[in-house]
Amino acid sequence: MQSWLAKRILTHNMKRVSAGDYRPQLRLCARDVRFRFPGDSSWAGEIRGKAEYERWLARFVDAGLQIQPDEVVVKGPPWKATVCVRGTDHLRSPDGELVYFNRYVIWGHLRWGLMRDLEVYEDTQQTGPLDAYLAERDRQLAPAASGPA
Repeated sequence: MQSWLAKRILTHNMKRVSAGDYRPQLRLCARDVRFRFPGDSSWAGEIRGKAEYERWLARFVDAGLQIQPDEVVVKGPPWKATVCVRGTDHLRSPDGELVYFNRYVIWGHLRWGLMRDLEVYEDTQQTGPLDAYLAERDRQLAPAASGPA
């Protein structure tokens, strides 16, 4: 029952993130949430606190990444639950070309329905090329955004 409900909530929240609204996902987090994303990419690091996690989520949304959970497992009592989410994330170029695809596992702990900590495991070999694509995309958009010199 817990896993079914958690999957419905996370599927809804991740659809909202994919649509550009990370607020429902952020509401699931405790004020002192701890978020870890291992690796060497610009996405990697350890974040503490809801405000820092919000900045990370805003960057995810700004990049245009799409995220989908495939499976959600929750175990334990509401005051000390463990959650595991397996799914995919991807990014398409403006012309529809798939430029990034990855599988992820998120491992976290909940206390009374609030996420206390979470860690994302992805193929870190894929996040480097994503960084390169986003840097090139931003470089190409920058002159157009500033207008004529």
